[in-house]
Amino acid sequence: MLGSNSIFDVIIAGGGANGLALAAAIKQAMREGASIAVVDPAAALAGGPTPLRTVAIAEGPRRLLDHLGAWEAIERQAQPILSMAIMDGRVRDAVRLPHLRFASKDRAPLAHMAFNDDVVGALSALCDRLEVRRIPASVAHWARGKRIAEIGLSDGRALRARLAVAADGARSKLSRLADIQTIGWDYDQSGIVATVAHKRDHEGRAEQHFLPAGPFAVLPLPGRQSSIVWNERRADARALLTLDSEEVTRQLEHRFTPKLGEIRLASRVEAFPFRFQIARRFVAERLALVGDAAHLVHPVAGQGLNLGLRDVAALAETIVGEMRLGLDPGAPAPLAAYERRRRFDVAASGLGLDALNRLFSNDLAPLRFARDLGLRLVDRAPALKDMLIAEAGGAGSGAPKLLRGLAL
Repeated sequence: MLGSNSIFDVIIAGGGANGLALAAAIKQAMREGASIAVVDPAAALAGGPTPLRTVAIAEGPRRLLDHLGAWEAIERQAQPILSMAIMDGRVRDAVRLPHLRFASKDRAPLAHMAFNDDVVGALSALCDRLEVRRIPASVAHWARGKRIAEIGLSDGRALRARLAVAADGARSKLSRLADIQTIGWDYDQSGIVATVAHKRDHEGRAEQHFLPAGPFAVLPLPGRQSSIVWNERRADARALLTLDSEEVTRQLEHRFTPKLGEIRLASRVEAFPFRFQIARRFVAERLALVGDAAHLVHPVAGQGLNLGLRDVAALAETIVGEMRLGLDPGAPAPLAAYERRRRFDVAASGLGLDALNRLFSNDLAPLRFARDLGLRLVDRAPALKDMLIAEAGGAGSGAPKLLRGLAL
């Protein structure tokens, strides 16, 4: 039961991967020294459709999940990416040669592919073990104060906390209630997502085919299966969803290279519209934003979850540092420090991914020549490729402790 006078240290709106990881990170570091609650209407739901959405987990976020104690459960169902090839071509090209290749070194995978539901499930079980309070409701009202924030719930209850965190997605109710505006734009693209079975083993190889309508990614999953993220213009994506499975498979065959042999659909097919969006502020009085509530980027490089877990690592380090000194985690100074730490990384990554998508989602001959030349030059520069892998991994020397596998 929640007492009417209870004051939490941190209340997190949103029970996805970012919200649960933040709750676990703070609770693990502070134990009984912190009262944490996660508010999420999905907490009362069990089961659901077969998992479809996949995520690429880079090295830094993998270290975070490992340190928290969630990685062992995720790893059992994840697929290491051992190599990656980037091609540029047209749909009907009989052969597409790689312009840029990456390979793992010292048996360290480039990243891991996992179903988002498996990541959330492992973090949910971890939060239960840590006795994080889970509240099956949604945010209905928000009132900030100089020392305490109050969150009204859909069931009529009101919670109070020294700090609230919006981890409730791109349409964050909590950030809207706090009057935090966003800047962004829609893409005339949707991502068609499905799981595909194939005759031959992918050997841990991921492929990114840059086609005129947008990227077509083939991402390895355990067994002889791969996840595809197929970018098409919105109208074309809607038309493709009306086709039967045999016709969708034929369309896939035009985009796949033949190296994986005969393919077939192994799941339903869904499409998700793409949008670029960044909050004008990552913090407000008694409030911080993480994950999609703070930023939504094009998935061309699979960085959405990784950017969110970078937010988690930075915010957890800030909160725990304040609380260990007996200070207020929701005071203006630590929130400003968090925003400074994350703003540049998010803006640079988001705009870089936007530029990459615009550069490759067209069929203009001069641009094709320039980008293919650029890819080949990078392919012949091992030091530059190593730098790109390290940057994508997010675990450099200046990264938050959890991304380097260190305790808070």
